[in-house]
Amino acid sequence: MALTYRIVRDARRRSLKAAVENGELVVYAPRGVSEWQIRMFVSQNADRLEQILRKERARTAAAESAGLLSEADVEALKKAAKKEFPRLVGRFAPLVGVSYGRIAVRVQKTRWGSCSGAGNLNFNALLMLAPENVREYVVVHELCHRKHMDHSKAFWAEVARVYPGYRAAKSWLTKNGGVLQARVGK
Repeated sequence: MALTYRIVRDARRRSLKAAVENGELVVYAPRGVSEWQIRMFVSQNADRLEQILRKERARTAAAESAGLLSEADVEALKKAAKKEFPRLVGRFAPLVGVSYGRIAVRVQKTRWGSCSGAGNLNFNALLMLAPENVREYVVVHELCHRKHMDHSKAFWAEVARVYPGYRAAKSWLTKNGGVLQARVGK
């Protein structure tokens, strides 16, 4: 079966990139790349691209089975998260031994949390659908970035020191996180 795809040309791109967006394969290409070069790229990566498409379709089906979230559902998650994350940050920051700035809650399709260089913390409201240990892990993960703004061995050692069970929570998020994110819909 030949893969169908949409091409997006971008003068700023330097290389070809394929992504699945809303169940559709999209190939991002620099302006000077020919149609033939794009076809060859897709052909050479067909097995991997088909696997990604199957995984995305399975994730979407699982999300629809679990139930897509309404706007009211999303607002309720945000409201709960705005109480939960400051509580968790307040609990774990002293254990990590760091200070922090503002705490924000958003609904994001690709990130569970982030930490800025200024110490501001952002958390995904969809984490309210995850078990508590997963929320705790994400909080500790972001707080540990206050000491190490990377994912070095020292960073992971700090995460393990503060939250020894982090591997199970991280694994849960890897396995189930895509379904949570897909529940937001398009």
